[in-house]
Amino acid sequence: MSEQGLLIVVSGPSGAGKSTVISKVMSDDPSCVFSISATTRPPRGTEQNGVEYFFVDRERFESMIKSGELLEYAEYVGNYYGTPKAPVFESLNRGKNVIFDIEVQGAMQIKQKCPNAALIFIVPPSFSEIEKRLRGRHTDSESKILQRLETARSEYAQAINYDYIVINDDPQKAANEVKAIISAEKCRVEFRKKYVLEV
Repeated sequence: MSEQGLLIVVSGPSGAGKSTVISKVMSDDPSCVFSISATTRPPRGTEQNGVEYFFVDRERFESMIKSGELLEYAEYVGNYYGTPKAPVFESLNRGKNVIFDIEVQGAMQIKQKCPNAALIFIVPPSFSEIEKRLRGRHTDSESKILQRLETARSEYAQAINYDYIVINDDPQKAANEVKAIISAEKCRVEFRKKYVLEV
């Protein structure tokens, strides 16, 4: 019997190292696919359209909202981010585990619509590490860094609404914890009850 895939929502403050942890999980576990979000923010560095994000303008994004094409969306630091529905459900129906990298507001929308989703909040070992990592990127202005730090404080306050907290002091260790969470979630009764109900 093929099993339905699992929704895994990963959030955390900017600078927590979410992308690194997720990429390690993806390279270790071929059953996991990444949910590519749409965003109105411009690409950074070597980011490519359709790989890290679908980069769209504000008008197109607002059209997607109106037509109900998004599973969730939010405005974050002046830009829209959202998840197109269709590819997510296609992957789940093929038995793939879909990993989301989204902020808190979007995570809560998904939890409301998909109660079986596993919500994971990733943080560095200390809050001061966030500022260190943000400054180390050399991609943001001082005002943008301060804005991200303020946003991070409010995100920390929402962490208690998640199912799991993973401390990213070592990306491979954090990735191993995420993989363990996925394995445990897939063993929940709601995912496997068909194996006993058929008796």
